[in-house]
Amino acid sequence: MTFNTGRGPVDIEFSLALPRDAIGIPLVRRVLGEALRSLGVTESCVSDVLLATSEACANAVRHGGPAERYRVTVAIGEGRCEVRIIDCGHGLNTIPRQYPPGDAEHGRGILIMQSVVDEISFDITPGRGTTVRLSKELSWDEDAVARFLTLDRQLAAV
Repeated sequence: MTFNTGRGPVDIEFSLALPRDAIGIPLVRRVLGEALRSLGVTESCVSDVLLATSEACANAVRHGGPAERYRVTVAIGEGRCEVRIIDCGHGLNTIPRQYPPGDAEHGRGILIMQSVVDEISFDITPGRGTTVRLSKELSWDEDAVARFLTLDRQLAAV
C-alpha cells in the first residue's frame, strides 16, 4: 500500500556511516525501526526488517575489514523498504544454501535474512567489498491508513 500525502507517495531515504564495531548496530535498529513505526508499519514487519538488517550489519562488522567503517542506506517508499549494507572488506567467497550443523557457531545469518525479507541480493567484489540489498513489502497497521487519510485531508485544506 502506498500512502499519498498530497505530494506523492511517502518516500524517505537516509544513510548512516558507522564504525566497523558492534556498537553501531543498535543505532541502525533504532533509526530504522522508528522510521518504519512512524509510518504505521506493523510491528511484525518492523521486526523482520530489523532482524535482517542486524544480521547484515553484523556480517559487515565481522567481515568488512580492513576498512574502519561501513554504510547503511535506507529507502522507504512505494510500499517497500529497501536497505543496503555496504562494506569495503574482502568479500564473501560463497553464499550458504542450507543451515549449518546445530553446533556451528557461525553461518546462519544469510539464511535468516532470506527467511524474513522478500528479496536479498549480494554484490560481491573480491578485495573491494560487499553490498547486501534487502527488500521487503511493508504491511500497515489499520490505524496508519486512517492517519494518512486524515493528513491528506489536512494538506488538501491548506
